Amino acid sequence: MTITAAADGSALGNPGPAGWAWYVNDDCWRAGGWPHGTNNQGELMAVLDLFRSTAHLPDEDLHILCDSQYVINSVTKWMPGWKRKGWRKADGKPVLNVDILKDIDRELAGRKYRFEWVKGHAGHELNEAADERARAVALAYQQGVAARSGPGFPDAEPAPARRAVKEGRGEGGVPPLLEPEPEPQAFFAADEPDLFSELGLNELGLNELDAGAFGGSPAGATPEETVEALERELLRPDVRSDIGRTGQLLHPDFTEIGTAGRLWTRDAMMMSLEESPAGPVDLDVLSADRIGADTVLLTYRSHSRAGSALRSSLWVLDGGQWRLRFHQGTPEA
Repeated sequence: MTITAAADGSALGNPGPAGWAWYVNDDCWRAGGWPHGTNNQGELMAVLDLFRSTAHLPDEDLHILCDSQYVINSVTKWMPGWKRKGWRKADGKPVLNVDILKDIDRELAGRKYRFEWVKGHAGHELNEAADERARAVALAYQQGVAARSGPGFPDAEPAPARRAVKEGRGEGGVPPLLEPEPEPQAFFAADEPDLFSELGLNELGLNELDAGAFGGSPAGATPEETVEALERELLRPDVRSDIGRTGQLLHPDFTEIGTAGRLWTRDAMMMSLEESPAGPVDLDVLSADRIGADTVLLTYRSHSRAGSALRSSLWVLDGGQWRLRFHQGTPEA
């Protein structure tokens, strides 16, 4: 059997709000994206997620229709040379989009696949369907509304970042997050209590809707109070499973060093959180320190059934919104 799928990406402004999608038919497709990305990142991510979504069918031929010569050449021609040179180009400069390319390279092992170039925006049924879904996600990020992610591939494992998540399990005997779930979680092992009653944001003059939507400093709230509120928001399962909201809260250059010592990228984090929001945790703030006009360092102790961890989050003011730039967690003895 051959699986034929189109993969496409879209970026409004390039870079700008971006989306990606792969499409087999109306019952088998998937889409996602970011608040800020490029066409090439979207095209690559669509291919990566297609490989991951069909990983449970390693013996099937994968026929990938793609309108990006950059993607096709990267995967079929250039990657071997880049790898030999330490992921650098012939001129010695670093390869762009290297994190996604490395993930694709890992997914290729043992797979049977071939790429076919198709002309974009030329009426090709599968390509048009993928393009439509990728663009819809980009528009959703631009407008700040929810986007459809699609049904995925039948019988695929539930987590779209399934291999990336699994590789983080058990390093040093500690899962990458706080919860020892069957699928280890990425950062933010959850918070059930109501955010606004805990923080008393209504006392700052915010109603519930305003408090849930702010990204900068609302009237009456200090940057430290705003950052603490946003950190607690990210610990809520409903927020972590909303890839649109996490995309707004995580900085484009976000990274995390997890409790197991794994380095998480923003893309892997967002996908993992979308599918695996994790269980409850308590949070005790230790300090919120302004270390610059537009930077706040939040440190706290988290508690869950797996134990406690000391955590630090670096928030920066980016385009008028506070966004999480870096997070690290360390289990307590």
